[in-house]
Amino acid sequence: MSSPLSRPDGPTALPGPVAAAPASLGPALRHGRFEDAQALFTGSLFVSITLGLFAQAGLLTGSTAGLAFLLHYATGLPFGAIFFAINLPFYWFAWTRMGPEFTIKTFVSVALLALLVDIGPRFIHIDYLNPLYAAIAGGLLMGTGCLFLARHRSSLGGATIVSLYLQDRYGIRAGKVQMVIDCTVVLLALWVVPLERVAYSVLAAIVMSVFLWISHRPGRYAGN
Repeated sequence: MSSPLSRPDGPTALPGPVAAAPASLGPALRHGRFEDAQALFTGSLFVSITLGLFAQAGLLTGSTAGLAFLLHYATGLPFGAIFFAINLPFYWFAWTRMGPEFTIKTFVSVALLALLVDIGPRFIHIDYLNPLYAAIAGGLLMGTGCLFLARHRSSLGGATIVSLYLQDRYGIRAGKVQMVIDCTVVLLALWVVPLERVAYSVLAAIVMSVFLWISHRPGRYAGN
């Protein structure tokens, strides 16, 4: 997933460490394991649904998900396997820059997404889908999924890890970084996908990034 794609201001993008909770709030706001599990599953599920919509409408997404889609279209190999393999090099960066907890949660989220994308067509099929609707609804749905992951210190790997790191380290809003990366990846698809579909894909990337840009601001969310 940009097709069907660690801490955004907005994680998908598509997420990284969150602003520290005020000391007065105490440790009670820390997420428990069950809360993390449901957030990682729900976020990955939302993004997998988006990628299913994009595939049905012939759209693309950004980050490593977008690259995986391009390779899937070009080679016919399973998207899930390609997406999982592309993200492997980014785990080292996440481990050294974002920490073990973030890296492990990201690994789990990526594995879940790869699985859900591959099995999704067995459970849902849409006979007609307007590409404009897919771009807007998919962008918002993917942004929501990435936001869930970001607020529980996880991401969907790839460029999202980089954008979250830049936000945490240098204060550069992750939504802005994600928008630039996603739109660039989608534009690379011009040699595979018709111009009209690329335009809708860029719109989806902008919708998702603006949603994250507005919704995920440092200090707004106290839980961690």
